[in-house]
Amino acid sequence: MGDDNRSTWTFLTNHAHVLVCIATEPDVRGRDIAVRVGITERAVQGIVADLVAEGYLTRTREGRRNRYGIIRDLPLRHELEHNHSVGDLLTALGRLGDRGDEDR
Repeated sequence: MGDDNRSTWTFLTNHAHVLVCIATEPDVRGRDIAVRVGITERAVQGIVADLVAEGYLTRTREGRRNRYGIIRDLPLRHELEHNHSVGDLLTALGRLGDRGDEDR
């Protein structure tokens, strides 16, 4: 396997990458997430909409920005990981700190 193949896949999905960005900075802008994850801003909007719709994130408008809260106790979605929570994942990645009342 050449070096080119190593850069074409990762262990985490873009949904997980977006969560990592939000866990690190709850008021991060979509364009900043896009740059960090390496996807379009439109893709970030879709992922955030997925996460909000499924109850993994809360979104609160603060002036011109959004502030996100991660619902820590919800299980991961895949059958292989459903016995672990989003909080477990973010804790394992060293990205979950004490973020206040919105996070559970």
